[in-house]
Amino acid sequence: MTEIIARRQFSPLYIWLDIAFLLLFLCLLLWKKKYMTILVGITFGVVYMLVDYGVFHLLLHSRSISEGYSLFWVLLWMSMSYGFTNFAWIWLWMAKDRHLLEWSVLILSWWFCCPLLAQTFGGDASPILIQRTTGSYHGYMAAILFLGYLGVIIHNLLQQEKSHRIPVLWLLTIGVLVQFGWEAGLLMGGIRSAGFTSFGAKLGTLLVNSLLETNLGMPYIYCIFIAYSRRFTEQLHHRETVLTFRERIAENNAQRAGD
Repeated sequence: MTEIIARRQFSPLYIWLDIAFLLLFLCLLLWKKKYMTILVGITFGVVYMLVDYGVFHLLLHSRSISEGYSLFWVLLWMSMSYGFTNFAWIWLWMAKDRHLLEWSVLILSWWFCCPLLAQTFGGDASPILIQRTTGSYHGYMAAILFLGYLGVIIHNLLQQEKSHRIPVLWLLTIGVLVQFGWEAGLLMGGIRSAGFTSFGAKLGTLLVNSLLETNLGMPYIYCIFIAYSRRFTEQLHHRETVLTFRERIAENNAQRAGD
C-alpha cells in the first residue's frame, strides 16, 4: 500500500470555535446527567494525546507542523477534541441512548460547519498545517483490529443463544461511521484535502482511516462498556442487580436506540 498522509490545514480560529463547541457539548452532557460518558470522553482524550504525541511524534517521528505553531499544544487540543467527542459519541451509541439521533446530528453538523465558519471569519491569519505519515504503524493498527474482531467472533461461535452474541455489525457500524463522519467533515471543509492534488489521494485517506483508525478499538471499548454497565449506571451508581457479562450483552441487545 502506498503511503497514507493524514494532513490538515486550518485557520487558528478553528481551534477556538471547536473549544467553544466542546464546552457546549460538555454542558449538554452534564445537563442530561451523562456522567460516565463524560469520564470516558476525557479518558480517551488523554489516551489520544499519549498516542499522538508520545508514540506518533516522540517515538515514530511521524508528526510535523508548520513553523510558528506549537506541536504540543495543537496536538493537545486535537486529542482532547476528537478523543472526547468520538468516544463520548461511541459510548452513547453503545448505551443506545434515547437521544442518540440528536447527539449524532449535533456532532456531525458541527464537524461540517466548523471548517466553513473558520474559513469565513478566520481573517488573514497564517494557517496551521499539521500532518503525519502512517506507513510505519498501520500494520500494527491492522493487527489490533484483526485480533479484536477475532476475539469477538470466537466469543460468538461459543454462544448457543443468539442473545448472548456480541453485535458485530453494530460495532462495525459505529466504528466506521464515527471516523467517516469526522474524516468527511474535514474533507468537505477543505481541512483534510489540503495539499492533495488527486481525488484518489483524498479518497484513500478517507477510506483507510474510516475502516481502520476508530474501528480498531471497537471490540475493546465494547467489552469495557459491558463490564462497567453490568455493575454501574450512567450516573455512576451501583445497579440494583448486578448482571453477568453475558446477561448484560443480552440486555443491551434487547434495547433499541432511541427508546
